[in-house]
Amino acid sequence: MNIHFFKYQGTGNDFVVLDNRNNEYEALTPVHVNNICNRRFGIGADGLMLLNLKEGYDFEMIYFNADGKRASMCGNGGRCLVKFAHYLGIRPGLYNFLAVDGPHEAEIDDDGIVSLRMQDVKKTQEYKGDFILNTGSPHYVKMVSNVMEYDVFGEGKSIRNSSQFAKDGINVNFVEQKDEDEIIVRTYERGVEDETLSCGTGVTAAALVCYHNEMGYNDVTVHTRGGKLEVEYDRVGGDEYTNIYLSGPATKVFEGDIEITI
Repeated sequence: MNIHFFKYQGTGNDFVVLDNRNNEYEALTPVHVNNICNRRFGIGADGLMLLNLKEGYDFEMIYFNADGKRASMCGNGGRCLVKFAHYLGIRPGLYNFLAVDGPHEAEIDDDGIVSLRMQDVKKTQEYKGDFILNTGSPHYVKMVSNVMEYDVFGEGKSIRNSSQFAKDGINVNFVEQKDEDEIIVRTYERGVEDETLSCGTGVTAAALVCYHNEMGYNDVTVHTRGGKLEVEYDRVGGDEYTNIYLSGPATKVFEGDIEITI
């Protein structure tokens, strides 16, 4: 099978994107996806996305981790897929698409910044002095000092594979408070099983946890190794957050063709 692919990145979180509106790529298996995402023998990416038709929506987002498995929500992936939809000529103004965690809205401003509305978060759990919450994907958030010198791979892998989380996996975020409304985040992602340059749902989780850290700001600038993102939200109660928006750049890198055996 010949696959015409597109490569997109959002603050260094990179994805292979396929236009599947004609159901051309339904035969792809986890092995195919894993091979395509391999950085030495394939195209190379943190994940692969299909843009599908879906009645009642502008499109449907189907997301696979780099290991080939169907995955939970990816914030940067969602922003990149909105930019891809725009490239394909799907231009409703306010996008309404379906992902694995439910409906999402998004829009693109005049500078090309994509703002994606995330699902409401109703619970933040404290765990051994750290935090666990679900922002479309499960996240562990740990506040640290000197995060750029931190052993994100070693510590992240240890937490992700601990007895508490080994079965289903969890994404592990290490967060440094840079200023009252500014943080630095590094993330070890399950499914990639490595640090990624950015993680949209992780950045969102870290920004919400800052409220629990008594910082209280609901418009947070987040620095990642791949670039800068913004998170806005409203706090409804002690553990409940709504109107959560993740905003930042999403860019087409290149497109091409790859031949795979079905």
